[in-house]
Amino acid sequence: MKISVIVLIIVFILIAIRKFGRFNIKIWQSMTGGALTVVATQQISGLDAFKAIDLNVMLFLLGMFIIGQALIASGYLYYMAYRLFGGLKSVQHLVMALLFGAALSSALLMNDTLAIIGTPLVLRLAREHNINSKLLLLTLAYAITIGSVMSPIGNPQNFLIASQSRLPSPFLTFFQALAIPTLINMVITYSALRLIYRQEFINGAPLIHAPVELLDKKLAKLALASLLLLVSLIVLNVILVSKDSPIRIELGSIAIIAALPPLLFSSARLRLLKSLDWSTLAFFAAMFVLMASVWQTGLIQQWVNELHINLATVPAILMLTAFLSQLISNVPLVALYLPMLTNPDVELLMALAAGSTIAGNFLILGAASNVIIIQNAEKYGAALGFFEFARIGIPLGFLNLLVYWLWLQYS
Repeated sequence: MKISVIVLIIVFILIAIRKFGRFNIKIWQSMTGGALTVVATQQISGLDAFKAIDLNVMLFLLGMFIIGQALIASGYLYYMAYRLFGGLKSVQHLVMALLFGAALSSALLMNDTLAIIGTPLVLRLAREHNINSKLLLLTLAYAITIGSVMSPIGNPQNFLIASQSRLPSPFLTFFQALAIPTLINMVITYSALRLIYRQEFINGAPLIHAPVELLDKKLAKLALASLLLLVSLIVLNVILVSKDSPIRIELGSIAIIAALPPLLFSSARLRLLKSLDWSTLAFFAAMFVLMASVWQTGLIQQWVNELHINLATVPAILMLTAFLSQLISNVPLVALYLPMLTNPDVELLMALAAGSTIAGNFLILGAASNVIIIQNAEKYGAALGFFEFARIGIPLGFLNLLVYWLWLQYS
């Protein structure tokens, strides 16, 4: 077996157990160690390793981290949460509001965005109301994964499908094909969480929300300006795509431009930069390198060829993309899969969107948003383990895929 594949297996094991003797190993440390190993053993050249790092994704994350940190440092994130959730009086209502609210928001603002700004919010809610933080973290993770399926801007891979396949009306196409099964999967997810964490729902006392004041009014205004700029640029990009314009604004550029107000006009800019989640950025850079090294071995391509299946059917697309997204990032996977679908119809493209996205519900590494949530949670002293995620995510993921398959195949 190739060294790159062995290294990937070791990284998976370390991420799963998170401990080695007396040492606690963080996700980013495992992935960075794996990337350094494949470079040091010349499984991938230094130049190829550098080229493998997706600068657009890295800039997008950097910009969103800056906006998220501005929202937190100013107190505006928690102020908004109080305005939104202050009237909810039970755990049941809070979980339902988080699930459906985060799902809808991720369809409009992209799931990674919600992962960045949503994690500190749900952890604050968990502390304030003495709710199991794992319940709210899982609610957030599953909501933004499932919710992002039904929108061409819900996640990067959907945007890639919408732009490269030149769908005439991407929003309408995605909504018509995927909105109803997505809603069904949201109900299934809520039911699963309520069943598994039933004591939280049964024993939960009435929620009492403490009023929240802004910590830095000037920074809060700049953070709000960043959010409005972010939404405006996303809408502009959607319009450009729908009009078949040759002009495109990369996601990384959108995030960096939107992050400029607090960077340029706040005296707290250095404090914001120092408090960014640099470890998550290190994780993604390392992940791109390790996954590129594994892909270069050709073993994954060989395994797929040995299956002798038609890659252009709804069941094959759903299962293959959900599985392979655990091994390589779903964005490059979609980029590789699209050329294999010659003249694909809408059904196949929607299966590609659903399978590559729902991959995030199976395991932590199935979606970038999961990693962002878990790394961000650790920054605030909370934890969500590999097996805790998988014991719910694997059966839930299969149910989600089943719903999309039945809908796409027979509707």
